[in-house]
Amino acid sequence: MTVFAPAQKLAAYAALSANEVRAVTALSEGRPQTYSVGADIVSEGQQLSTTFMILQGWAMRYKVLRDGRRQILSFLVAGDMCDPYCFLLHQADHSIAAVTDVVTTTVSRGAMEDIVLGNPGLAKAMWVDALVTASIQREWCVSIGQRSAFERLSHLFCEIYARLEVVGLAKGGRCAFPVNQYELADATGMTAVHVNRVLQDLRKRGLIELQRPDLFIPDLPRLQAAALFDPQYLHPKPRDPQSEGDHL
Repeated sequence: MTVFAPAQKLAAYAALSANEVRAVTALSEGRPQTYSVGADIVSEGQQLSTTFMILQGWAMRYKVLRDGRRQILSFLVAGDMCDPYCFLLHQADHSIAAVTDVVTTTVSRGAMEDIVLGNPGLAKAMWVDALVTASIQREWCVSIGQRSAFERLSHLFCEIYARLEVVGLAKGGRCAFPVNQYELADATGMTAVHVNRVLQDLRKRGLIELQRPDLFIPDLPRLQAAALFDPQYLHPKPRDPQSEGDHL
């Protein structure tokens, strides 16, 4: 069976039965929609009645101050859900925009409630997914508050690689990284000029090779050490070889 990215990601948080994998995979056949680069998928203040999953491409959560300054809060990649229970809120408190062309599938509140009530493994995985999203946000706060500029960018590269690896989109130190320097600046609390300097330093040290939209990390453990990166905040599911026959 072909496993679609959200199912693959959710299976990293909880053991899913074959029926649960089929249930979440079937959602991809619902209401696919394509967004062009820069288009808002969700706008701040928008009324929420559905959630969505990213099937292809990259997106970003962000907020803009009244004077136009922007803070990027996180990046979303294939397999990510836009807050599985976001429809419990009255309206969106931030915006989500496409970094690349993005394909999503929309899931109605009723469909999401049905799938959660009928599939306890999926319900657990979605709750863990929401908790991991909060964990990532805490780590970004630590980066902006305590990590040096060099550590911030190094840590972000390690995090994105780890997340892409879960859904089979990173291997051998290589993955996509279509984020430009202005977006990196708004995500890390730096100026684009400072980002450029740090990227040059990372290249000179042989820690990364970045040629948008591709990233190559020649020695991942070395970059992780430089970034003080501990992947435990991403909360990967412990492997259980005995259950792999019946679960993804």
